Amino acid sequence: MKKVCPNAAAALEGLLQDGMLIAAGGFGLCGIPELLIAAIRDAGVKGLTVASNNAGVDGFGLGQLLETRQVKKMISSYVGENAEFMRQYLSGELELEFNPQGTLAERMRAGGAGIPGFYTRTGVGTVIAEGKEHHDFDGQTYMLERGIVADLSIVKAWKADPTGNLVFRKTARNFNVPAATCGRVCVAEVEEIVPLGSFDPDAIHLPGIYVHRIVQGPHEKRIEQRTVRKKEVL
Repeated sequence: MKKVCPNAAAALEGLLQDGMLIAAGGFGLCGIPELLIAAIRDAGVKGLTVASNNAGVDGFGLGQLLETRQVKKMISSYVGENAEFMRQYLSGELELEFNPQGTLAERMRAGGAGIPGFYTRTGVGTVIAEGKEHHDFDGQTYMLERGIVADLSIVKAWKADPTGNLVFRKTARNFNVPAATCGRVCVAEVEEIVPLGSFDPDAIHLPGIYVHRIVQGPHEKRIEQRTVRKKEVL
């Protein structure tokens, strides 16, 4: 099966529908599938539920889908860098399912591994535990979290080969691997496609069996927060 697509729109052709659940890789603006997000925006699908650590920033990344009101619900662990995200949530326009960061990663990993749920102590006794099943193990109370199985996963990698084997660059790996595995279909955007056989098998971060389509393209790679000191005058 040929996996390489000419552009992001082609990579998503036939996969998008209103009301679907999308798992998106990335952390802040690091390792986000910016080309695929823009293609989803242009496709105009609505009522989306998006599982992602956060929602980019205002006007970039998943923040674009919030501005166009295409997202109905976010499953996230952090909202602090996106003013529109906070505004929509506080005004009641956007549903939000908060998750501790490690819990969100494990929910994605569990979904990809065929595990329907798992118990964790994280969040017990807080608002996120309300309505969830509790059980005691060895004298400690745990709560049940469900694995996430998405209709579509969108991720960003550094390099791919034509069969979909992926290599991520440093911290840009972040949520991309668990997000990729938990989708019924996974589309990856990459910076470079290398010839088959170029990767040392031990260096592959995500096997191509998880990846259904690939698109290569230029990436802006914005810096989320730039902090510099003032130049000293001597």
